[in-house]
Order: sequence, then structure tokens, then C-alpha cells
Amino acid sequence: MTPPDVIEDLAAEQDHVEALLSKLSPADWLTPSAAAGWTIADVVLHLAQTEEGVAATLGAGPPTVRWGDYGSTVDEAMAAMVRSQRAEPAEVFERWRAARRASVAALRAADPQRPVQWVAAPLKPPALATTRLAEHWAHAALDIAPPLGLDYPDTARLRHVAWLAHRTLPYAFRVAGHPVVEVFCDLTAPDGSAWRFGDPAAENVISGSAGAFCRVGAQRLAPSASGLQTKGAYGEVALNVLRNYAST
Repeated sequence: MTPPDVIEDLAAEQDHVEALLSKLSPADWLTPSAAAGWTIADVVLHLAQTEEGVAATLGAGPPTVRWGDYGSTVDEAMAAMVRSQRAEPAEVFERWRAARRASVAALRAADPQRPVQWVAAPLKPPALATTRLAEHWAHAALDIAPPLGLDYPDTARLRHVAWLAHRTLPYAFRVAGHPVVEVFCDLTAPDGSAWRFGDPAAENVISGSAGAFCRVGAQRLAPSASGLQTKGAYGEVALNVLRNYAST
């Protein structure tokens, strides 16, 4: 079950992102990000476009373009949308600020039990909020802050990202052509406490840093370099297919 405070934590994560962006100089915005081919401004434009999509899919904003019209895959479509709508950094920042507030307001007002269509699969609003938190965290902490030498400390909000990665493991196994097996994740939170997902009696286990777990799921950290430990016939397989993407 999605943690009930996820929409408020999404708003808090976006507040954190906004505080980071508000400190950037004009030159910073044009710096290459860690997302290949995108500047910092491009990353924020992508976040603005997708937040506008959240409001639209929840009926709280004007219809947006159909992403499938821009490419045959989600990644191709997102890249094409960014190329088609690049603008001055100040305009991009204000667009994202407006979009993220509209998105959170729409999520708060939505029926939490009624799925809505998102990209290629229906999601309930709390699950959609979880994907948005995961994406904002990944882009800010891993694509924007490091190239600029800025800090973006891990927080307790990563619990949502870790939950999502664990929740999506069955889908990840199927996509990779593996049997779906139970995996227990025993993770150490940023404050040193334990976050546990799944059945403790499961044969397959991933253990270690929650921050590393989330970075592997964001495909920004190689499993072999993560320091995470695995047990069981499919523990290492689970770590290799880990992804912070929502399941249906």
C-alpha cells in the first residue's frame, strides 16, 4: 500500500528542488546536467512538461500533447518534447513552479482510489505522486546538483522511492524475462533506521544503504559499485533489474 503521506512529501521534495533552483545563476542553468544531452534548464523543462501532464490527466489543466506523437518510446518522446519547447531559464523556472503547484493541487483533490492513465499504464493518484517524487529526487539529486557541486542530502522522503522500487520488482522481473520471485529488502535509511519491504522469510534478499538502493533503481549507480549485498538465487538478479518506475 502506498504510504498515505506521499502527496505531502512530494510537495516537500519539490520545495527542496525549488530552493536549489532559486540559487542558480544564469550560467548555471546552461551548464550540462548529468542527463546526457540536457542542460540544467532542459531537465527543469522536462519536469515542467511532465507536471503539466499530471494536472491534465487529473482534469485540472488544459490537455497536453500526446507523448506518443513525439517518439516511439517514452525516452524518445520526452527528449523530443524538450527540444521543441526550449526557452530562457527564467521562463522555464516559472513554468515549472506553476506546473508543480497545479500538479500537487490536482493530486490532493483527486479520488485516491480512482486510477488515471499515465504514460502507458493506469495509476492511482498516490502511486502517481510517488513516481513524481522519485523523478524530482532523481533529477535534482543526481542530474542537477552534482555537476554544479551543490549538496542535495538524502532525506526520509527516499522511503517512497525505495518502496516504489520494491513494489515494481515483479514488473521488472517480467520485462527482463525472469520468474517473479519474492524479494525482501532490508535497507538502512539516511538517519540510520531500518526500512524493510517484503517478506522477511523470503529466500532472496537485498540489503544495505537505502540511498544506494534508490540510485541503482534510478539507473544512476551500477549495482556492482553500490555496496549493496544480495542473498538467494535471484537476489543479484533483483538488484540488476531494479527500477524506480511505477507498476500498474
